[in-house]
Amino acid sequence: MAAHTALKRGSFMTEHASRLQHTMLSRLKLRHLGLLQSIARHRTLSRVALEMKLSQPAITKSLREVEDIFMTRLFDRTSRGLEATPAGKEILHFALVTLADMESAAQVLAAIDTGLTGRVRIGITPQVPESLLNAAFTHLLGQSPKVSVLVKEGTTDELVAALHARELDCAIGRSFDDSIGDEITQEPIYDQEPCLLVPARSRARLSRGALNWARMAELEWIFPPPNTPMRRTYSAIFLSAGVQPPSPIVETMSLRSIENVLRNESNAVTILARDVAAELVLGGVCAVLPYKLTWNLPPVSFFVPRHMVQHPTVRTLAAVIRTAALGLPGSPFTKAHRAGITEKL
Repeated sequence: MAAHTALKRGSFMTEHASRLQHTMLSRLKLRHLGLLQSIARHRTLSRVALEMKLSQPAITKSLREVEDIFMTRLFDRTSRGLEATPAGKEILHFALVTLADMESAAQVLAAIDTGLTGRVRIGITPQVPESLLNAAFTHLLGQSPKVSVLVKEGTTDELVAALHARELDCAIGRSFDDSIGDEITQEPIYDQEPCLLVPARSRARLSRGALNWARMAELEWIFPPPNTPMRRTYSAIFLSAGVQPPSPIVETMSLRSIENVLRNESNAVTILARDVAAELVLGGVCAVLPYKLTWNLPPVSFFVPRHMVQHPTVRTLAAVIRTAALGLPGSPFTKAHRAGITEKL
């Protein structure tokens, strides 16, 4: 009986999905997706009507039409306004992705019409070494005709969110945990060595004695923003040493901000990748403490949405970044190690 019920349910789902797909192909229009996006943004039909310059009855009729196309209720009326149902949340994601893909396609075509070969949107965390960025931009801008490049800088979690929203084609950031989802691939390409960075004028004083995390916790820390891979690593370092993580005086990933704080605060300290720290040391403001840290930062990784994995520009860019990473100081992944990690992902 159970097997018969499951078979019957499966048959119904297949038939319903087929009818729904046919209805969407024959009746769904882009204006419907724009309406859903506007409802999600404003949550009241009166505001949607103002934005779309239509009457509220016309908006109500359009919403009923959309729900008829998808054969389900998409929003509930609550005291806080319209709230998406479980089905509505899925359809809103579909609308967001579809409209974002349309915008991207329009920008690519506009770039081609001006004589460029296309457009690529890349996300970058601030603490990626200069040599890796140089390799990426030399490759992208060295093509003839050139490729139009959009660059978004942010924390890894911000870049991953932008990848999910189809606002980026690829990104270079820190390896993320399993919450990244199945829609995005991440390939660790470079394992960076961490170091303690302090004001140059304070290096001798802060270098006295053996490394003591309880003593270090009393300094004025610069931490990455909350909920980032590096912030979680920082907290784990102190906890593993039996020390409560300190409250930071500044939370930032910006190298300019870090350098500015180290210039003005004699007890400031942060943890950076050694190759990135070396770039700041050249300016004379910062110095690296002579302690060897026994762990690695979350590896720098290349993120690509699965629908972009075979895109020619993204594929060749990934190869360029892999090659550039092999020439960086520190401890880059071996080919076998990288392949093993990628397979697990």
